[in-house]
Amino acid sequence: MSDHIPMRVAVVGATGFQGGATARLLAERNHRVRTLSRKTQADRPELLPGVSVAGGDLGRLEDVQQLFEGATHAAVVLPLVYEAEKVMTYAQHIAKAARESRVRRLVYNANTRVPSRTTNVAAFETRRLAETVLREGLAQSDVELVVVRPPVYLDNLFSPWNGPALVNEGVLAYPLPADAPTAWLSHHDLAEAVYAALTVDGVAGRTFDIGGEQSLTGRELAAAFSQGLGREIRYAPLEPLAFERGLAQILGAPTAAGVAGIYHYMASGYEPALMAGDGGESAEALSLKPAPVEEWAASQPWQIWAGEQA
Repeated sequence: MSDHIPMRVAVVGATGFQGGATARLLAERNHRVRTLSRKTQADRPELLPGVSVAGGDLGRLEDVQQLFEGATHAAVVLPLVYEAEKVMTYAQHIAKAARESRVRRLVYNANTRVPSRTTNVAAFETRRLAETVLREGLAQSDVELVVVRPPVYLDNLFSPWNGPALVNEGVLAYPLPADAPTAWLSHHDLAEAVYAALTVDGVAGRTFDIGGEQSLTGRELAAAFSQGLGREIRYAPLEPLAFERGLAQILGAPTAAGVAGIYHYMASGYEPALMAGDGGESAEALSLKPAPVEEWAASQPWQIWAGEQA
């Protein structure tokens, strides 16, 4: 029904890469999108027509209530914050605002897979906490909740710390073990998954370990890139600590430590298939057809990294 009747969607995180991809897809399909930003109007990124930005903070209930006012649906991805108390407050505010505005369905993008057992990794446990708070907060309401848990994004590879080595040296370096099967997913296909979770019938209450077309080891990922780019590419597993140090220069030490916690965990070997696909179950339920990795690789403007240093 929502494919034909315009939705009014509160998108939490639309000024970031993942939420931004979702917001753009919704706007392109003529749905109305509203988001929240702590930045001043002059500092906010330019979004598409159809996407409005209100000033505010997830830590203030009244700001979140304003975001959700009049919304029929919501798509949520939390910022890169890994303090449990702050994340719990964000989730409580979102659940309360969603109940009060009576949105029909809320899709929560956990931004990562979540291990089956509790860990000491803040990146996993704060997302598990947010999911629990949303489930409990919406349990006695008419708001449907759908959770998507993506693996690792292909778009992470099109970056200042990956692009130059790939273009100039034919090396695809990433902080995942070479033998870890990973269902690499693009931001665009993530947006398609969130859109489907907002609109498809029969998925309310479910959790989907979404992913790309297939699970690939490091060598298989490099082979897909070689095919897409028409040149030899080899995979080199990057030490998570080196990745963390590089990321800290861009995002700051606390955020980098939070993000890198995922890769430290994967390097430990506790759950090597955590980022693998789910056998096509999510794709079938959501009617998704993620693009092959080689197709994605071939479509990126890698030449912008020529001559640059990682």
